[in-house]
Amino acid sequence: MSYISDYIKKKNEAGEKILSVFLTSGFPDKENFVKLTLNVLDAGADMLEIGFPFSDPLADGPIIQASSQEALLNGINLSTSFQYVKEIRKNSNKPIILMGYANPVLNYGIDKFAAEIKNSGANGVIIPDVPIDEFDNFFNISFEGIDKILLVTPTTSEERVKEIDKKSSGFVYCVSVSGTTGLHNKNKSIEFVKKNQKLVTKNKMLVGFGISNEEDVKRYSPFCDGVIVGSAVIKSLMNDDKNYSQTIELVRKLKNSTK
Repeated sequence: MSYISDYIKKKNEAGEKILSVFLTSGFPDKENFVKLTLNVLDAGADMLEIGFPFSDPLADGPIIQASSQEALLNGINLSTSFQYVKEIRKNSNKPIILMGYANPVLNYGIDKFAAEIKNSGANGVIIPDVPIDEFDNFFNISFEGIDKILLVTPTTSEERVKEIDKKSSGFVYCVSVSGTTGLHNKNKSIEFVKKNQKLVTKNKMLVGFGISNEEDVKRYSPFCDGVIVGSAVIKSLMNDDKNYSQTIELVRKLKNSTK
């Protein structure tokens, strides 16, 4: 069993759902990013997803796009992101996942990228724009021992969901709404999540996109193994003080809702 799935299983067995928090690498302050991540983990985040910035992040809404753009302007790249992971890993054993797009990985070199994931101490990777038909070519033998987390969306067929469950490791990322991150849909599809809970049998399933408060966490928790919060955290950071007090409190409240 993978480190990530084993970690999720233990948390679930202890009566908790997972809270995974997405942070854009080096945002909002590249000098204090490691301190921010450790504070977020201390506040109750069970896992970190660190997004390495890209100029054309298709699946991200305007909030994460803006943070990615700012990170790029501040010189954040894959090398910086790996360095951050190394620093975080010195102080935490919680799972760390790198999330981003295929283009920067291809430019960096796939084998080099996989080697640096292992070297940094990260546990998994999410590359949402790698189609499942290209999965085996992209995630070659270099990625052995690294969890490759795939996404299912409301437009994914049942047959494809089952295929994604077979290929994915760590967990399956269930996108709860159609569209980009952070865009709130009042008709959040609990039925879709319930259906996937039955279809995803090999992996644990975490739900993300559009989850921004304690009510959302409580609404989805019965039908998944954990939740992923990104845009709400990034938005909070955009309006926070230098100690990130508001964001840390948000993470604490979100985590309390998973118990």
